[in-house]
Amino acid sequence: MLKAIKFVIYSAILLALLATAVFYGALTLSLPALSGSNSTDSIDQTTYLQRDDLGTAIIIAQNRSDASYALGFAHGQDRFFQMDLLRRNAAGELAALFGEAALPIDENRRFHQFRKRSEETFKRLPEADQRELEIYSNGVNDALAQLSLPPFEYLVTQTQPLPWKPEDSLLAIFSMYLDLQGRSLERDLLTDALYLQFGDDIAEFLLQPSPFQAALDDSIIKIKSKPVPELPSSLLETSQRVEIEKSIAVGSNNWAVEGSLTRNGKAMLSDDMHLGLAVPVIWYRTQLNIQSGDDLLQITGVSLPGAPAIVVGSNGHIAWGFTNGYMDTADWYRLNPKDKTRLETETIPLKEGEHKYLLEQSEFGPVRVINGQKYALSWVAHRDYAVNLNLMKLEQTTTVQQALDTSKTTGIPLQNMVLADSAGNIAWQATGALPDRREPFARPEPSNRYDKRWLQSAKHVPYVVNPKSGRIWTGNSRVVGAEKDKRFGNGGYALGARSAQIKQRLMEKDTFDIEDFYAIQLDNEAIFLQRWHGLLLGVLEQDTLLFQEDIKVLNDWHNCACEDSVGYTLVRKYRDALIDKLFAPLETKLEEQHLSLSLIERQIEPALWQLVSDRPESWVPSEVGDWNKFLVALYLEMRESLMIEMTGHADGSLQALKWGEVNQLKVQHPFSRQLPVLGNVLDMPSVQGFGDRFMPAVQGRTFGASQRLIVQPGDEINGVLTLPGGQSGHPLSPFYREGFESYINNAHTPLLPGPPVQQILFKPN
Repeated sequence: MLKAIKFVIYSAILLALLATAVFYGALTLSLPALSGSNSTDSIDQTTYLQRDDLGTAIIIAQNRSDASYALGFAHGQDRFFQMDLLRRNAAGELAALFGEAALPIDENRRFHQFRKRSEETFKRLPEADQRELEIYSNGVNDALAQLSLPPFEYLVTQTQPLPWKPEDSLLAIFSMYLDLQGRSLERDLLTDALYLQFGDDIAEFLLQPSPFQAALDDSIIKIKSKPVPELPSSLLETSQRVEIEKSIAVGSNNWAVEGSLTRNGKAMLSDDMHLGLAVPVIWYRTQLNIQSGDDLLQITGVSLPGAPAIVVGSNGHIAWGFTNGYMDTADWYRLNPKDKTRLETETIPLKEGEHKYLLEQSEFGPVRVINGQKYALSWVAHRDYAVNLNLMKLEQTTTVQQALDTSKTTGIPLQNMVLADSAGNIAWQATGALPDRREPFARPEPSNRYDKRWLQSAKHVPYVVNPKSGRIWTGNSRVVGAEKDKRFGNGGYALGARSAQIKQRLMEKDTFDIEDFYAIQLDNEAIFLQRWHGLLLGVLEQDTLLFQEDIKVLNDWHNCACEDSVGYTLVRKYRDALIDKLFAPLETKLEEQHLSLSLIERQIEPALWQLVSDRPESWVPSEVGDWNKFLVALYLEMRESLMIEMTGHADGSLQALKWGEVNQLKVQHPFSRQLPVLGNVLDMPSVQGFGDRFMPAVQGRTFGASQRLIVQPGDEINGVLTLPGGQSGHPLSPFYREGFESYINNAHTPLLPGPPVQQILFKPN
């Protein structure tokens, strides 16, 4: 019997070892060859793809098309599965990879028909741009064809990779539209519901302008002080316990100062785009070296795997960076019975078979039915001018003015583009797809108010060159003046506290260097929460004996989203709890229409602060009945819930609530979220968080700076480019984790690549 048991145990161990060996063997076979020589019909002249010790793709070519081929090859080697997810996410084709569980996502995406739009857009591109995408695609597919086995993700999903098509690069850009603007599409529907369900007073109370304003011209949208409207008792009586999503997804920053404000006399630009963090990271370190005769064009920055452009970077003459613009780029129209619509069938592929999805279309856009009423969405992403390759023209520019002129017709989601050039000039421009319609609507309007200028892009976009202050800053809040805001509208601006803090930092000094800029990127001072800190302290000081430890950690909160700050956690989470509790009556009603205040949560600060300041009786939850009792009871409830979440029990030391633990950064591979056993192999190590919302150092558990760039055109050798992970998506690649340690330690890595350690030579046939 004992021998039999031993045999079973040893057999199980051997089988496990064999399975592990097979798994790692398959992983090894799917590793790309990073050195060697290839021949291809897709290039005109000899081209090189080199990699340094960070895995940076260093491309040496004689023309831009040959460089695109090599970049496609590099992307295909290191990131094909992630590229595949980008195109499938936009096209609504995820179910073919992940099964029927992904159908709801696919149906949501099919509403926009991006696969069809990408095919039509590709046909409209200039022949030179079509050729660029074809050559890039050839590079991607040649890299895929050289693998002995497909990327390991296809082994896990038991699927086969499909070749990359030229129009798939346009789908990658459409995927960014969904990421950057998709969440804001229902804002107008929510606003309409607020007026219809709760009346003008409550709607306008919730939609007050932000007191945190940091436009470049210092203009202020005036705030008219109004009394808090009475909340109907019926809403309190039917209120349910809710948690309103606290979106951290508005967090990108960029700024620049003129050469007169730097120690070496060169203009300086900073750009840190904040996005969801996963393995691998979204951006890809890239340097293009294009030799034309005696002239060398060197472009260094990050590219988006799936497209041939350098998204953010510098060419030695000019540097550019982006943050999401959040002007109003979508309107909903109420259809009347005379408006003609048509049904179209979308075929969604599954792992086995297919699924049919009916989509209703109108001349104004795709149709959604809400409570029997038909609404059509007019969104800039649906327009002919939404996507093109004009971003690549920035690579050839040498001055701020050239860059502004070149980028006015760039087909990308609307961005705050900040520029700096080697002559010391700086500029900002609203760059990307903007409709020419003159009146953005905050609520759905009748279809007879449709403006046909939706069909063309804006002819005049706002910009600023060399402002008097010598400084430019953006942080997803309003940048244009108060008057121009009426023309371009609010498409989901950030609150403005972060932009105001960046502006404050820039005004504190008259001379800057790289380290000064990096300090602003890492600035986690809790300026926005200071008044909330004061409020909570006042609440707890009503009972100094009961809250002795709480008061102590609040007094020692360091005024920052610091790793060891317990006080910061209490203030931040208390404000969140107030949002959930005070607005629960409204949220409960909105949920009946599948809407949520989460769409404007980051903008209801004025209403929230007015409630806790004025303390109107009608808003106090009926089970408490008294504001003082309510504020104390809510704190106790919040603290107990947080303690249970972090420790598993309600009692214990508050030291368990250090912000670094509560806001722990977890950069994970998508597969490990479903199969935690893969976490040790695929994920980055979990680390204590140090930043938060409403401050330059934006960081959540799965969200943060997707890159940190600081550069002075003409002095790239001292530039900084830090990414939260490595180049390759293959866990056995030497570049899988490179750069992550520097990122989490707030150390910076160089913009320019180091000496090459590997090289692939491409020869024309």
